[in-house]
Parts: sequence; C-alpha cells; structure tokens
Amino acid sequence: MQTKPLFFEVKSYTDLSRDELYAILQLRAEVFVVEQDCVYQDIDGKDDIALHILGYKDKELVAYTRIFPPKTYFEYASIGRVVVRASERKFKYGYDLMKKSIEATEKAYATTTIKISAQTYLKSFYNNLGFKEVGEGYLEDGIPHIGMIRTS
Repeated sequence: MQTKPLFFEVKSYTDLSRDELYAILQLRAEVFVVEQDCVYQDIDGKDDIALHILGYKDKELVAYTRIFPPKTYFEYASIGRVVVRASERKFKYGYDLMKKSIEATEKAYATTTIKISAQTYLKSFYNNLGFKEVGEGYLEDGIPHIGMIRTS
C-alpha cells in the first residue's frame, strides 16, 4: 500500500488562522484528552511563543507539533505536543512529522540540539530518530515520560 505524503506548513502563532488554531486544538484534545483519557490543561499559554508544524492529508490536519527556541521550554530547543490522528498512524506519519519538526527546529533556531519530553512507551520511536534518554523517568499529567535529547 502506497501512502500519500503529508503536506507540511510551519507557522507562527500570529500566522495561524482561526480555523487552523481550532483544528490544532481539536486534534490535540482528540488524542491527548479523549484517546489517552488524560485530563490536563492543554491550553497552557505557550502556543503564542511556539512555531507550529501542521501536517495535512487531503487538506485535513492529521499531524502536528509545536517547537520552541532554547531557554523557553527547556534549556535546549524543543519539540512538543507530537500528535498524529489515530486513523493515520498506520501510515507511519509520525516519522515524517518528526523529521519535518527536527528540520524546522534546526533551521528556525540555528541549533542541532533538541530536547523532548517523550511518553515512555515511545522511546524506541524517538531512538530511531536519533534521540537518547537523559535522566530518570517521571510522571507528566499521570503518564510516564522520559527526557530525551538529539544532537546531530
């Protein structure tokens, strides 16, 4: 089965349309709140300082991350809110999304060191993208996480 490639856009908060922001928040709630059954404050006041990576398939938002410059979320540049709609994961779009996010982070912030807070069960996924575990695991919103860093 041949998968249709995603079309990516990188936008600042002020460049997002109202409809794009709504689609982002809807996708994040669909996966993080409903699917993962995790009640947490997704709207955390940090979207306005992030760059947003939007992945579209047939004009529908199916993948998303937000990226931050160094010293705003972590000491290093970071990628967060990594999400792919459940029905689209079988196409391995998470790899395309993360590769685009890594590229955008390196370009936007002139850095090759990126930190993420990864859900522990996804360690091998992130290892395949060059991220290595740092520190001890911890609970974030009731879900096991681990810090991971990638340096190219």
